[in-house]
Amino acid sequence: MNTKKFAKFSLKIAVVLIVFILVFTSSNNYLQAQTVEEINQQISDIKQKIDDLQKQQAVYQKNIRIKQEEAVTLNNELDILTNKIAATELEIKTTDQEIKKNSLELRQAEIDILKNEDAVDKKKKELGELLKQLQKVSNSNPLEIFVLNNSISDFFLHIENTKILTNNLEESVSTLKLVKKELEQEKLQIENKQQDLKKLEKQLDLQKAELSGEVIYKDQLLVETKESEEKFYDLYWQAKQEQENANSEIYNLEKIARSKLDDNTGDKPELTDSTLIWPVTKNTITAQFHDTSYPFRNLFEHPAIDIRAAQGTPIKAAADGYVLKALDAGMGYSYIALIHADGLSTVYGHVSAIYVKPDEYVTKGEVIGLSGGMPGSPGAGRLTTGPHLHFEVRLNGIPVNPVLYLP
Repeated sequence: MNTKKFAKFSLKIAVVLIVFILVFTSSNNYLQAQTVEEINQQISDIKQKIDDLQKQQAVYQKNIRIKQEEAVTLNNELDILTNKIAATELEIKTTDQEIKKNSLELRQAEIDILKNEDAVDKKKKELGELLKQLQKVSNSNPLEIFVLNNSISDFFLHIENTKILTNNLEESVSTLKLVKKELEQEKLQIENKQQDLKKLEKQLDLQKAELSGEVIYKDQLLVETKESEEKFYDLYWQAKQEQENANSEIYNLEKIARSKLDDNTGDKPELTDSTLIWPVTKNTITAQFHDTSYPFRNLFEHPAIDIRAAQGTPIKAAADGYVLKALDAGMGYSYIALIHADGLSTVYGHVSAIYVKPDEYVTKGEVIGLSGGMPGSPGAGRLTTGPHLHFEVRLNGIPVNPVLYLP
């Protein structure tokens, strides 16, 4: 081997070694496992931790349900919040463990890919050798082969060896196809794991924001009531009145608006679309329609679903429609109400910003404002313990379950 060829060969080896080192040293600090067995053991340990955390959460959730069945008092409300904060802290720990488990499974898939890529390379080399041997055989015609062999038995042995080489070639090609297919599936699995990891990281951020909201709400409650049951009742009575007033106003405004649309002479777009989309990216529903575990159920039934959403998430119109109401209540409860075709209307509550005005026509998917809900932030109002979107669907003015209308 001359000097130039040796230099090129050495450079290739160096590049391969660098890539190999980068691949095997790019994991997070907690991913120190070097063997599949060690990774499997770590995954098993994390699953056990997750199971233990979920059992602890169940205890706090049970305490919350018991307290919610009792009379509405300041002490009872503080107990619920204390249990809720503890449960959210455990949810955060659980999600953190899920992230670690997902990262380990990602590492496991990467190792499988490296093994299969190695298997593909070996099979390619085998195929190369088999093709060389077959090419060598095929360069001679049967008469030459017969003359060159010492006996008829040697001739038939030569033919048999050719058949074996051909069969081996076919088997190697089939194996190579199978290994390549497995490799493609594992690469797709890695892509899915990476997406899951991003979702979990986003979920962790939202849970931390919820925890912050619950702590703020509890502190505010103590400040506003000064641990007085009388002030607590006054506070909640005001909140109940605000909700009832908003409900009544939306109902009456819808009746007036639909009457005007019926008399429309053609100067306004007609409402024809009543199929809904998610107003924010589809996410966890933290409170269901008429949820029995809703913390303020003793004041009123929950007429909506609460969708987990970070503070300041863009809110999209669920369908084409007109703006019924766009109330900016300052530090009070702000909301946007839209009317749609077929007697449907939607309400978006705890909004931190409003981009539309009454009677404006909006199209499905158009951004109409920003979500809120963080206690003490603009538009949140009193009855919120963390960032989310309060989303109502109404049929002929009466609240119905939004889940039945969402895709």
